[in-house]
Amino acid sequence: MAKEKKTATTRTSIDELNESLSGIEQRVEQNKKRIILYVVGLLVILGIGLAWYYGHKSNVENATDLIGQADMSLMKGNDSIALQQYLAVANEYSNGVANRANLNAAILLYKEGKYEEALKSVSEYDAEEELIGAAAQSLKGDCLVNLDKFDEAVAAYDKAVSIANGNELYAPIFLMKKATVLNAQKKYADAGAIYQTIKDSYPKYVAAYRVNIDKYIERAKFQAEQK
Repeated sequence: MAKEKKTATTRTSIDELNESLSGIEQRVEQNKKRIILYVVGLLVILGIGLAWYYGHKSNVENATDLIGQADMSLMKGNDSIALQQYLAVANEYSNGVANRANLNAAILLYKEGKYEEALKSVSEYDAEEELIGAAAQSLKGDCLVNLDKFDEAVAAYDKAVSIANGNELYAPIFLMKKATVLNAQKKYADAGAIYQTIKDSYPKYVAAYRVNIDKYIERAKFQAEQK
């Protein structure tokens, strides 16, 4: 009896030990699988990262080469060829080089009087520098003026002024454009107020460009009174 009890106890202990060992083996196996999956995951991520890096680097280099060719065409006076080259870069790539291509294409399209197309290109341009960004907004306004979308043009000039951030030679140029549009809309008092702002806040612009700002102020005042 004592022997059977001992045997039963031993069997129970062995069974428990086997179960314990089985659990450990299972956990080890599960951990091994997790480790393998983790390593594989890292390799996949690393592979994707390297592919993106070299692919991105290659795209930038290709786009840079192409926009360089467009710049050369422009320097030689071949505007129509340059335009097509800029558009090709803008359409094929989506990096900083393509961004500049959009702006250059917009300028050439505007010169050709293709205002809808110029507006589309300049609208896809993402401003990277303060003054260039302001100039891009001004170009957008110019396109809108030529499309008789005066309210939208005024909004574009306002944005250009905001981006120019008080630059003494550029901000007043955009203000002058805005005032010109307001004058065309027969909003003479509003236009006059802008001319006065230019006179009061941007004397360097008035002096540098020899703008007879008083003439504009008096004209707006007279027109407002006659309205």
